[in-house]
Amino acid sequence: MITKDCNPIFIMLADDHTLIRQGMIFILDAAGLNYKAFHASNFEQIRDCINSHHIHIAIIDAHFPEGNSLQIVSEIKEKNPHIKILIFSGIDENIHALKYLNAGANGFLSKLSEEEEIQQAILDIINKGEYISPATQTLLMNSLNNRNLVNPLLYLTERELEVARMYSAGLGNLEIANMLDVKQNTISTIKKRIFKKLNIENIVALIELIKNHS
Repeated sequence: MITKDCNPIFIMLADDHTLIRQGMIFILDAAGLNYKAFHASNFEQIRDCINSHHIHIAIIDAHFPEGNSLQIVSEIKEKNPHIKILIFSGIDENIHALKYLNAGANGFLSKLSEEEEIQQAILDIINKGEYISPATQTLLMNSLNNRNLVNPLLYLTERELEVARMYSAGLGNLEIANMLDVKQNTISTIKKRIFKKLNIENIVALIELIKNHS
């Protein structure tokens, strides 16, 4: 546990938008914390910051121009398990929170949250080592009975997952059909089932899911 009365808390603010980082500074100041902030706007700066400073708390956006931050979260936790990570993002908590917690994050907070909730989340991360919002608590409870919430690819059959991975590798309907020795319209039907089960609309979203959960 880290308290306000100890030495300065080293906090990394990682977001590609300067205004978000500056807004977080305002909230940290309002909380009366004894802290030192380090800024990062991309993955390279995140790695440099982690390697150069003894970071206690990392507040990280879920998405950067380079892609989502799932890999960087796992990387941080593998090398520095003591660092507490709070994901602060505008993406849908109900859809994405569990995969970030599964990657090693200690909390997930929406950028739509009120200032008081943001401040409380930071204090919980500092004093309790985690922040679990009511929405995420519900997700966690539901995931105990439905592991597909953690990994949506588990909704797919073995054949559907095989086809999904082929699509994510850049193959088209005809190529997949030839490789699996089935008709092209069969692959088209499987594709529709995959999209429906995963609640996605295009190959880009499928590639992202495969990358995040494979």
